[in-house]
Amino acid sequence: MYKNLAGRAVLAWAAACFLSPAFSQPQSSKEPLKIGFVYVTPVTDAGWVRQHEEGRKAVDAALGGKVSTTFVENVPEGADAERVIRDLAQQGHRLIFTPSFGYMEPTLKVARDFPGVKFESITGYKTAPNVATANARYYEGRYLAGIAAGRMTKTNVAGYVAGFPIPEVLQGINAFTLGMRSVNPHAKVAVVWLNEWFDPPKERDAAMALFNQNADVIAFHTGSTAVMAAAQERGKLAVAYHSDMRKIAPDAQIVAVTHQWGGYYTERARAVLDGSWKSGNVWGGVKEGMIRVGDFGSKVPKAVQQEVLARQKDIAEGRLQPFRALAADVRDNEGHVVIARGAQLNDEQILKMNWLVEGVQGRVTR
Repeated sequence: MYKNLAGRAVLAWAAACFLSPAFSQPQSSKEPLKIGFVYVTPVTDAGWVRQHEEGRKAVDAALGGKVSTTFVENVPEGADAERVIRDLAQQGHRLIFTPSFGYMEPTLKVARDFPGVKFESITGYKTAPNVATANARYYEGRYLAGIAAGRMTKTNVAGYVAGFPIPEVLQGINAFTLGMRSVNPHAKVAVVWLNEWFDPPKERDAAMALFNQNADVIAFHTGSTAVMAAAQERGKLAVAYHSDMRKIAPDAQIVAVTHQWGGYYTERARAVLDGSWKSGNVWGGVKEGMIRVGDFGSKVPKAVQQEVLARQKDIAEGRLQPFRALAADVRDNEGHVVIARGAQLNDEQILKMNWLVEGVQGRVTR
């Protein structure tokens, strides 16, 4: 029923040149809504793209014959992305999801030429009349994972393999560190920057280097399962990200921060079907069901599991905010106060985050 469009990304490109830029094929009410997804890496068993693929499948399961979904995998950000997105629009897809930050500008460019098509820029921040944005509060899950890591570490050193120093990644590192230090004030987090989202060999090498620097638990913000596999190989502990990765690291995984896109994708598809779709900006987290922490490994004591789940409930019900200073000022790792005691960061401040919190060993290039 589904069709993988990889290898066909440029088909119909030549034909498109002979058509009006705003070409939009009318859709019969009896025809299924064609929905396209563009993936920045191959579809693997776990990771960022896997969770969006699960979201796509959830749309089909919920809406059945009302929709027809397709995807294109392993599409680099930039010119290739624009060609693929344009191709999907030209083929009659009336709703297109582009889940990667680097797809934002190509999505906006294509959207201007196809006003009859709805676009969803996932992790982007620029909207247009036919372009909505959505993202998740990954940092909420990171804080909870930090609590688990803080309880499980014996060396008081965690490693963190990170892609790029953009606000989303900095939020995660800082929330993870704050979560660790909320239960283990002596904890430190060592960061390695890869300047890559998906490079399994580099991810593995970075993890191994961190283990050699006394880290006994590790987290990551990259696209593969390489860090988890490295932890399993070295007999260390790890926090899974995007997906449950116990199949890859059955002994290493302590907890997983999972992304849940099925509900959002289904809601947006329904809105196109019933004509209620509007552009907007959604930033959902634990409360909205877009982020979930669980899938504990066998080495995690029940008391730690219960503590993490209790704090997850506190976040969902608004009693806990990761970027709120309670007993004392929160400082960055250069000694500056970044959250005054009794205050909490608002969304604008979180979205512009450009610092690393005290306890993190690393620097941000400004």
